[in-house]
Amino acid sequence: MELVTHRLAAEFLTVPPSTVARCVADAWACGQHLGLDVTAEIVERVARERLLGMVNSAPPSRR
Repeated sequence: MELVTHRLAAEFLTVPPSTVARCVADAWACGQHLGLDVTAEIVERVARERLLGMVNSAPPSRR
């Protein structure tokens, strides 16, 4: 999870690293809760989509 967090933090520079880490941890927990065979690739894809949603939904003054 640490490698995924670092990659996504480098990609989403406007999002605080703590938020990226929480998003990655949440994606992992959601996958486990759903009974999926959770992998780093799945977690990264889900977390990236969530982070994109956060960035794209921010008011223009905060982008």
